[in-house]
Amino acid sequence: MTLTAAGPSAAGTAEVFGDHVPQPAQHGRPGGVMRHLNAGTGIALGALLAIAAYLVTDLLIAPGATTFTFAPTAPLYAYFAGLCGWIVGFTVGIGALVGPYRWLIGRELTHADAEYLAGRNLGVSRYFKFTTDHKVVGVQYLVVTLVIFALGGTLAMLIRTELGVTWAEVFSPAIYNSMIGTHGIAMIIGMIVVVMGPLANFIGPLMIGARDMAYPRLNALSLWLLVAALPCLISSLFFGGIQDGWSVYQPLASQAPPGMLGYQMTIVVFAISTGVASVNVMITILMMRAKGMTWSRTPIFIYGIFAAALMGLYAFPFYMYSQLLGMGDLLAGTSFFNPLEGGSVWLYENLFWLLGHPEVYVILIPGMAVMMEIIPVFYRKPLFAQNMAIAGIVGVVALSGLVWAHHMYMTGWAPAANYPFMLSTELISIPVGLLVLVVIGTMWRGTVWTRLPVMAVYAVVFNKLIGGITGVYLSDVPVDQYMHGSMFVVAHFHYMLMGAGLFGAMGGIAYYFPKMTGRLFDERTGAFGLWTAFLGFQLTFGSMFVAGLQGQPRRVLQFDNLFNLSNWISTIGAYVIGLGMLLFLVAIVNSWLLGRPAPANPWGSKSLEWQTATPVPLENFPTLPVVTGPPYDYGVPDPYLTATTPAAGPTPHQAAAQPAATADPR
Repeated sequence: MTLTAAGPSAAGTAEVFGDHVPQPAQHGRPGGVMRHLNAGTGIALGALLAIAAYLVTDLLIAPGATTFTFAPTAPLYAYFAGLCGWIVGFTVGIGALVGPYRWLIGRELTHADAEYLAGRNLGVSRYFKFTTDHKVVGVQYLVVTLVIFALGGTLAMLIRTELGVTWAEVFSPAIYNSMIGTHGIAMIIGMIVVVMGPLANFIGPLMIGARDMAYPRLNALSLWLLVAALPCLISSLFFGGIQDGWSVYQPLASQAPPGMLGYQMTIVVFAISTGVASVNVMITILMMRAKGMTWSRTPIFIYGIFAAALMGLYAFPFYMYSQLLGMGDLLAGTSFFNPLEGGSVWLYENLFWLLGHPEVYVILIPGMAVMMEIIPVFYRKPLFAQNMAIAGIVGVVALSGLVWAHHMYMTGWAPAANYPFMLSTELISIPVGLLVLVVIGTMWRGTVWTRLPVMAVYAVVFNKLIGGITGVYLSDVPVDQYMHGSMFVVAHFHYMLMGAGLFGAMGGIAYYFPKMTGRLFDERTGAFGLWTAFLGFQLTFGSMFVAGLQGQPRRVLQFDNLFNLSNWISTIGAYVIGLGMLLFLVAIVNSWLLGRPAPANPWGSKSLEWQTATPVPLENFPTLPVVTGPPYDYGVPDPYLTATTPAAGPTPHQAAAQPAATADPR
């Protein structure tokens, strides 16, 4: 990508804001009350309000003494009040409402206030505050995502421990079912944000030559709403849990223990977080691309995160609506989903799966886009058939909303629609297949510089092929009638979500780790972790295909001796996955704390995010770039690149030979 410098310097920018533009009066020190608010105050105020709301509601609505005929038990309402108290208290305590409050009272932010909010000169403490700098938000998302995966992964180990024991109960059926549901939704949330959180926030603005996101405070709000949602999900385990699977089908969910409210509140808050983030990502890409960055010069990763944001923006409200209506059935005695009182179970299933299947592509597309960013850099070739990749992404977005009912073949809803939805499901495999062909085409006859990010690409391609082919089987009505509700389905969607999405995210984290942290990644330990997890993944879910073909149903605590071998292999494989993920986590933590300082462009990439200093300065670019060429012109001589590109970076082989002492001192 050829680029030149344009625009005022960083110092000039500060001078214009500070002296030439009329500023509101500064009240007190920059930042005001935000100087005293952080994650600690958010947790403290949230916990205080949650406990107070729970106790007060429990006293006011005693079992048997309430005048509300629809009130089943006091703990149900007390728990709901506690959840509301937590959300309000945490949001206020972290400082998310300070900006709107200042606007209401007419006390606008000054430039000094804005710089404080962005974290200037705050050091490590900015990572524990409501900070508007997109780079800080990206790192915060990375840490939160690791916590989510730790929760979901621990539950997965416990589930496989139970399934590795024949005709014995390690856990009671209620606890086992709760672990299944909580594991499912935790991993779904984690997979949705693992790329769209850390990489889209940190790398996205850098890649388009912007100085920040379009709406920095909304960006921080999306992150802290996600943080606020997690305790709601965890608390559900202590109030009866989620015993109906992560899809919590109605009307069973309306008959569930109070823990169902924790799930529903999690989804409502997470959907708001996702909507806010999606709007921000889309507006940033549409309005803030560098001068000269036409759509034909826009990197494929930007197309990927734009597509995921668009799908999330239209699909997640369906999910939120389904849970709001379910909350009404559970709390207020409504009958949206109760057939005995005129409700419709199919209404819930349609609302749920209108999100449930596009969500697969919200996970898959960003991961594939990261792979298509990595391959040209390490093969030193232009991205093969870039327009085909764009067409594939557009095709997925167009068809993703037309396939949801293939999850409902066996429900009896609109049987005449089964075969049209079978056709749409088979059609969507074409644009997804185009993305895989673009990756393979870029590799074709190339000379590869094999590093950890490339290894992750190989893992993704392998897993994606298996997941995609088995998905074609399940899209056919006759086959699905046999496979429905079996372990075969579980194996398929794990190959799609974890096999492609999570391994892709691991490659993306390894690739962008030097830019995000300023440290070189421990690729040796990371590679051991990646391939250990890959091996365990094949053992776990490969044997699940066999169990599914033999007829083992999913979500069953005990099973026949026929399935012993496949379940033992799956359990062993799950522990191998856990070991691999722990090794990869060790690589992240060790590199972050003790890794060698990273140069500005260790991979010799030509995209904009690598053309600025490491660590990245607050304003991202000292001078705003102007793009004058395509993003993947590797191997194409460019007489202007050396003369006009600041910090162009060494070639890959030069970077490999650089000792730590020659790292970029900036």
